Amino acid sequence: MSAIGAHVQSDDWKTEKHVPVIKVQGPAKKGEAFKVQLSVGEEVPHPHTTEHHIRYIKLLFKPEGEKFIVQLGTFQFEAHAESVEGANEGSAKCEPVVSTTVTLEKPGELIALSYCNIHGLWDNTEKLDLG
Repeated sequence: MSAIGAHVQSDDWKTEKHVPVIKVQGPAKKGEAFKVQLSVGEEVPHPHTTEHHIRYIKLLFKPEGEKFIVQLGTFQFEAHAESVEGANEGSAKCEPVVSTTVTLEKPGELIALSYCNIHGLWDNTEKLDLG
């Protein structure tokens, strides 16, 4: 049996279209709400087609000095231009961009996972000091 880490891919989001981008908006301070934007394909566009798309982005938090990771949210992208008229003929598709608000009590690391229906699971991290 293999660990999940063996199946998660990582790279620089500026050169690889599958890596989730984490942007902390505004100062992140202990006990105060702040916004986090997540996206896939910011520098190198990812296709948003019926055949090739991002299904979800997960946001997790690993508090400094703690053993376990906290799941903050899962953001599903359900519409990929599917239609009874054929692939990519649908009237709606989702872009893999979301924003959420979190409040943290400890410094640590934000972790984002994105899942491409063809190329699998990708991750990225962002260290937070909570100044």
